[in-house]
Amino acid sequence: MNAYAGRKAVITGGTHGMGLAIAKSLIAGGAEVLVTGRNEKNIEEAKAALGVDAHVVRSDAADLVAIDALAKTVEERLGRFDHLFVNAGTAVLEPLQHVTEETYDRQFGINTKGAFFVVQRLVPLINEGGSIVFTSSIADHGGTPAMSVYSGSKAALISFSQVFAAELLPRNIRVNAIGPGFIDTPSMGVPGLSDEEKAGFMALGDEITPMKRHGQVEEAARAALYLAFDATFTTGARLPVDGGLGQGLSYPQQ
Repeated sequence: MNAYAGRKAVITGGTHGMGLAIAKSLIAGGAEVLVTGRNEKNIEEAKAALGVDAHVVRSDAADLVAIDALAKTVEERLGRFDHLFVNAGTAVLEPLQHVTEETYDRQFGINTKGAFFVVQRLVPLINEGGSIVFTSSIADHGGTPAMSVYSGSKAALISFSQVFAAELLPRNIRVNAIGPGFIDTPSMGVPGLSDEEKAGFMALGDEITPMKRHGQVEEAARAALYLAFDATFTTGARLPVDGGLGQGLSYPQQ
């Protein structure tokens, strides 16, 4: 299968979870891929998982100096490329009274500021007719307790994607976003959870998601790839990948 032969892609936050699943699918389809990560263990595991067809690069998604360096690395290794997946993100679950400047700045630094400047620095290298896909979250709308900062940082991505979609129309670069719900990733999107906390978070997801299960990283990856490759008349859109949770569905009583 060479569905992506000749294509080149960059995935920020591509060394684990949904980003890694996107990278694996692209490489399996014949694409050349560059992924970024910050955690050394994840970087080494991604190198082993993706093999010689991937460029695995250490880069801090919240550091503008690192983002500038990433742009140079992308140009050196790929030249111009076709598809950008802005997937790096982090979350801290804190009620309003417990939010600190440090946790606020960290979440907005990665999820919002980093995402914005990654696009700004890399978009000159994206080929005409290419695409950008943001990984947002079900939390980018509505009101979920203990997720005020995270929700705000992800809501900004939706505004970014819509404005960028308008600005990049002359280059025929489509810009869209996926909105994942509970997806079974190593960190569940919340780094630092204990095994007990993660189990509780997973149980909550299974209970409140109408489809009564978690999504798999491969399912989120397929949604992102659909927007990047197949949704050729779609731009400025957000595609839910949440088992019906964000659509107000309820599980039928037996």
